[in-house]
Amino acid sequence: MTFADGDSEADRVAQLRELIAHHSYRYHVLDDPEIGDDAYDALYSELRELEAEHPELVTPDSPTQRVGEVPVSDLVKVEHLQRMLSLANVRSAAELRAWIVRMRNFLAREGIEDPVFEFVAEPKIDGLAMSLVYEDGLLARGVTRGDGQTGEDVTHNLRTIAQIPLRLRAVAPPPLVEVRGEVYMSLPDFQALNERRAAAGESTFMNPRNSAAGTVRQLDPRLAAERPLSFWAYQLGVVSEGVGFATHWAALEWLRELGFPVHPDIRVISGEDEVVAQCERWQERRGSLDFEIDGVVVKVNDLELQRRLGVVGREPRWAVAWKFPPTTALTTLLDIGWNPGKFGDLHPYAMLAPVHVGGVTVKQATLHNEEDLARKDLRIGEPVIVLRAGDVIPQVVGPAPHVAERSDRPPKPRPPERCPVCATPTVKPEGSVFTRCPNRDCPGRRLQLLTHFVEAMDIEGLGERQVLAFMERGWLQSAADVYRLPEREQQLLALTGYGETSVRKLFDAIEASKARPFGRVLFAVGIEEVGDVTGRALAQQFGDVDALLAASPEELAQTPGVGPKMAAAIHAQLGDPAMRSLIATLRAQGLNFAQDRTPGREGPLAGLTLVLTGTLPGLTREQATALIVDAGGKVTGSVSKKTAYVVAGDSYGSKLARAEALGVPVLDEAGLLELLAGHGGGGVESSSS
Repeated sequence: MTFADGDSEADRVAQLRELIAHHSYRYHVLDDPEIGDDAYDALYSELRELEAEHPELVTPDSPTQRVGEVPVSDLVKVEHLQRMLSLANVRSAAELRAWIVRMRNFLAREGIEDPVFEFVAEPKIDGLAMSLVYEDGLLARGVTRGDGQTGEDVTHNLRTIAQIPLRLRAVAPPPLVEVRGEVYMSLPDFQALNERRAAAGESTFMNPRNSAAGTVRQLDPRLAAERPLSFWAYQLGVVSEGVGFATHWAALEWLRELGFPVHPDIRVISGEDEVVAQCERWQERRGSLDFEIDGVVVKVNDLELQRRLGVVGREPRWAVAWKFPPTTALTTLLDIGWNPGKFGDLHPYAMLAPVHVGGVTVKQATLHNEEDLARKDLRIGEPVIVLRAGDVIPQVVGPAPHVAERSDRPPKPRPPERCPVCATPTVKPEGSVFTRCPNRDCPGRRLQLLTHFVEAMDIEGLGERQVLAFMERGWLQSAADVYRLPEREQQLLALTGYGETSVRKLFDAIEASKARPFGRVLFAVGIEEVGDVTGRALAQQFGDVDALLAASPEELAQTPGVGPKMAAAIHAQLGDPAMRSLIATLRAQGLNFAQDRTPGREGPLAGLTLVLTGTLPGLTREQATALIVDAGGKVTGSVSKKTAYVVAGDSYGSKLARAEALGVPVLDEAGLLELLAGHGGGGVESSSS
């Protein structure tokens, strides 16, 4: 191979890398290529040949090093430099304007009157959020969002994505730059990938997001490189001192200069009407994009205002996601199945003629309970409307239009007279919305109860599929058998899919679960009416299981959030010989059945009692209760003069009138979140609507 006069192999390698980086930037970031694919491939091939002849010239940031040769053994957990936040949702122009009003009110309380807002509206790409960390200009690691505090290191796979620069385009890059963005698979690439897999006799993927998620978590980067992933940058995270910007838009422009793709249709917007119009425009063009989006993210442009607005819970006050309406489709209800839950409740589900909804093929959908089934007036064999609520959980909305007007409709479906799993005659307790299988040894009940236990105890490696397989082999009959699995090491190693590493991880997870707190264990063992919050409350109230088992219904009812009816049900279950035997066995196996009965931790709601009524838009009752308890407060079921606040949502009951009669302040969900953020009651706007 010959070079121009004075050029050495090292010089030519440097030139080629610079040329390839330049043309990649023109293609992936500017969407304005200067050369064709053949010319680009020729440059790449020349570089690869030179590096093969001179391996001493290979560097980690070379374009040829995107795909590593050695798979990683595991995905390592990594703590983020800065927490990756989630976003509050709005679904209408009115809700978006209300968000802006809340920001103005908050800033007014901070002494900032009449702030001038500029906004940046960005497509909410349906992919996976990532944090990319660059040290001295080189990609050091890429981490999934995870729980926002800790994610998984997937650098080996992110390096295979052409839009992610291995080296920043800067002469003197800052020592540290963190970039936030979204990894996704475009619709054309997804279709082409599925066509290749189908031609090879392999299973196809359900939708682009699932395909991207599975690819990012591959251990072998060569597999990831075969699946075409893409990347959009949407935010600058942590950056070295001395690098600063006044606006989010300026930071995005800087990211473009560094070599990151930022969507070209992102705009700076001033005025509420223009923000609403931009969100509506994105919604209108949703179907014409070559990648999936499920909404628009609206951010305050001024970074100083972002700082002053701060964060409430895990959500920034300065950003919100305008979520698009869920996708719906028409299909035929073929049949209705029934599954027993962990307490014997029979849950109906719809079996549907396959239909494409929101990017996935739906064959089954939830029907919640038999009263919901009756209310929707669904009949087998008729067309129904299916949606993916929040673009995630398929459910049947109701019959297709005009179906209810027909006189020849099929009969209404009824719950089975016998359990579909164990054939035991079913019963329906008075006042219950569920028909039940009363057989405690029903395999369906035990499967759900065991699955609930391992999920509640956070035992990785034991999902519903594994629990079912172990039940069929006779290894799992109750929660106590989970802690006997290490005695079956050789039997496990003989199973397909279980190597020494996976078995050791499973055993480590089982051992680690013994340290779960007392309240979590109470939740896990399957006491009806005892969720995670009530389990913690009982643990705090009684301190250890001996005191709990000895408690009368009246004493149980003194627990925050536990009323007389719930207390009677809990007392009856704790008195059951099978439950007492399970608790005794788990206790002997080393699980935690005691805790320090110190008062709840100090927090912004320490010493305050709150009452919840109605349905909150963004929180379930249990989530709201958990937030209040974690902040030091108590939640009770009735309003009295001792009640500090009533939190009211939609469809509130008589508690609101009682609060108004007693002069108790009433908060909406936004007011509760402000209170949880540490602002005094006097600084929170109350609402009775």
